[in-house]
Amino acid sequence: MSAPDRAPEGHQVPERGGPTPRQARRLRVTAAAALMAVAAVLLGLRLASRSSVLVVGVYGLLLILCGLVIELSRRGRTRLGSYLLGAGLAAALLMDVVVLS
Repeated sequence: MSAPDRAPEGHQVPERGGPTPRQARRLRVTAAAALMAVAAVLLGLRLASRSSVLVVGVYGLLLILCGLVIELSRRGRTRLGSYLLGAGLAAALLMDVVVLS
């Protein structure tokens, strides 16, 4: 019986491409934290130009979503977090252009 990290004789262990799960989690947390900081700055700028409940709602939901992505990444759900982060960013940008302009 061989150890789990060893390949049986005559077989090669395939090399994994891409980041390790730990690196992927750190990358998602960093991306979500950076997006959270950008959203907070944009919220401040938008509120300075005009105060609206819609502005607070759109950017507030984006901030909440970033926090959710950070928590999902901490729990090992990086793929789901990536999809949510991408979809949330696209929705916030669309709402900013269509509704808030």
